Amino acid sequence: MTTLNPGWRARLPLSLQPYTESAPLAALLLGISSGFPYAMIGATLTTRLAQDGINKRTVTAFSLAFLVYNLKFLWAPLIDRARLPLLGHLGQRVSWLWLAGALVALSVIHLGLVTPEDGLPRMALAAILVGVAGATFDIVIDAYRIELLAPSQLGVGSGMSQYGWRIGSVVAATLALLVADRAGWGLGYGLCALLVLPALSVTLFLGEPVRRRQALVGKGISQFSDAVIGPLVDFFRRRGAWLVLLFVLLHKIGDTLANLTLRLLLNDLKFSNDEIATYDVGVGFIAFLVGIFIGGVIYARLGMKRSVLIALVLMAVSNLSFALLASVGHSPQLLAFTIGFENTASGIGGVVIVAYLSALCSLNFTATQFALLSAATSVVGRVLTGSTAGALIEALGYVQFYVLTTIVALPGVLLFAWMWRAGLIDGSIPAREADQADGQSA
Repeated sequence: MTTLNPGWRARLPLSLQPYTESAPLAALLLGISSGFPYAMIGATLTTRLAQDGINKRTVTAFSLAFLVYNLKFLWAPLIDRARLPLLGHLGQRVSWLWLAGALVALSVIHLGLVTPEDGLPRMALAAILVGVAGATFDIVIDAYRIELLAPSQLGVGSGMSQYGWRIGSVVAATLALLVADRAGWGLGYGLCALLVLPALSVTLFLGEPVRRRQALVGKGISQFSDAVIGPLVDFFRRRGAWLVLLFVLLHKIGDTLANLTLRLLLNDLKFSNDEIATYDVGVGFIAFLVGIFIGGVIYARLGMKRSVLIALVLMAVSNLSFALLASVGHSPQLLAFTIGFENTASGIGGVVIVAYLSALCSLNFTATQFALLSAATSVVGRVLTGSTAGALIEALGYVQFYVLTTIVALPGVLLFAWMWRAGLIDGSIPAREADQADGQSA
């Protein structure tokens, strides 16, 4: 991989040098473009609808646009296999990235131009179109990132991608609000559409990923089977694949339950809005960014297996800090510690676990397999609704509830540790990737 000026890079601390390589920097730019469409149908659209006087129930219904992101695995095989006319000569990933980027920009501009006066069904359709385009953009960006990064760069690259995602979502939400106050939502959304450019600029400098592999395909029914069934067959014929899938489904249950109820806890402990903004939003955001950096460092230093196990333990133990806060009561200092601990652990976990999921993807089916794995990580979280968590709190109380979330997290920790001991972690990773992905920890 090429880097920035080698002399300048050599003067940086060793822990920072990997972040200056071209592939991780590209992951940062890809993350910026990936993050902003989500923000356009998230907090930004919610604020806009509320300001237009739309009732809360209707505003909440617009969140259905997010469901598209959980279904993106359905058309990921198309992106892995279908060659685009006209643009196809640019390469499989580059051509799809430009098409998806154009669709995102146009759909965001369209959403900005549609108003409640045009009818809520039309606004809802516009939001869904942004969701479809954004999810498609995500599929291509994830595949491009995985194929661009060397196995040893997956940790740093995943961290840079998450930095970018946060930057893109924050910039989009802030820019839309500021411009809307002065020149209307249409211009605000139009300017946000320019955030597709960071990802597109990567293709101008780096082109088609060098690690891109085109799987052999048949014709007719065979071609359909290769595109849809092939990625599943490739994954499940690996040693320990079913246990890996079980881990993917289980590992976030405790973390999901705990985070679903945080605001309920803070409200019952009588924390003010100012305190919540300062600690939950302010301290939490900084801690999350710190966690992302630490995650990249420990992945590079300790390798995949050790860093994932450390992250799982930290994510489980961090739930006990919620139990401690619930038992102590209103304490700004303890809230700062709790939020800092939780978000640092989440940042570390986000990096190393995404890197692990990336390593699991065969370069023949990158888009499809990562879309399936990333969707699987959120399945259980979607099932565990706020009402379920609330019922548990009413039955157990906050302290016992958060102790329970820690216990619920343990099966994921123990399963990963057992798979490591049994050699199933390496066995589930494509053979050519396993040694490099795990770095020093082999």
